[in-house]
Amino acid sequence: MKIHSVLGSGFREVVYKDALELELLRAGIKYKREAGFAIHYEERLLPHMFIADFIAYERILLEIKSTTQIQYQHFGQTYNYLKASKIKLGLLINFGEDRLNYKRIVCG
Repeated sequence: MKIHSVLGSGFREVVYKDALELELLRAGIKYKREAGFAIHYEERLLPHMFIADFIAYERILLEIKSTTQIQYQHFGQTYNYLKASKIKLGLLINFGEDRLNYKRIVCG
C-alpha cells in the first residue's frame, strides 16, 4: 500500500516491481525476483518457461500488474503460474487503478 501511496497509478509494471523489491529488502523478506519455472506438456519439457514476478518465502507467488482493471485473464495467468510452480498461494496485485487492488488466489 505504501508503494501505491507514494507513486500512485500510471507507471509501467517495472517501476512498481523495482519499488516492491526495495520494500521487500527493507522488510527482510526472503524473495526471488523474476524466478523461472519450467512447463511440461504430456511429460515433455517445453522450451519456454514462465517467469514469476516475485516468489516470497519460496511459497507465495506475487504477480504484479499496472492496468486500469484486473481482468479475468490475469486470474487465469496467475492460477496457471501457481499450477506450474506447484506453489499454493498467489497474490495478484494491480497498481494501475486509483486504489491499490489485490486478489488472493489459492491453487488446490
